[in-house]
Amino acid sequence: MASGNGLASLGVEGATAAAQALSLPADAYGNDHQLEVMWAMKAYQHAEIYFNLISSVDPKFLKLTKVDDKIYSAFREAFADLNVEMLDPDLLKSNDAKEKWRPFCNEFDGLVEDFNYGTLLRLDCRKDYTEENTIFATRIQFFAVEIARNRESYNSAIYNAKKRSVETGQS
Repeated sequence: MASGNGLASLGVEGATAAAQALSLPADAYGNDHQLEVMWAMKAYQHAEIYFNLISSVDPKFLKLTKVDDKIYSAFREAFADLNVEMLDPDLLKSNDAKEKWRPFCNEFDGLVEDFNYGTLLRLDCRKDYTEENTIFATRIQFFAVEIARNRESYNSAIYNAKKRSVETGQS
């Protein structure tokens, strides 16, 4: 993932202030543009860390939460035919999809910290986070899809490509 200025541009004090601001209840803000920017930066940082992780560690060995098994089994029960290799945004964002996702997501309220926070999700798991390949999803949707991608070996393409580039000296 290409590193831009992101949170590093804030410095330690700015990042600390952003973290403190993000811990306040939502009704303390209204529609503050700065808050949206901080959330976007936090989501970007999460995406960058996750992509670096699946590039460096064989994803089939990753455990993303304490309840990965429960998330995976509930996800595949509710979304047995969902293609996690190449996501269709309509299957996450359409009104019909939202109705199907809502009970699944709410099942993890209290089990997964910040289950409904916004995060970035890659559409094509073989590619990096780019504007064209990224959508905004809830944290539990991210976990469900990425746990499935890891267990079903779809994220191995990222790890294997990175491994090959290191072996050939093209990092």
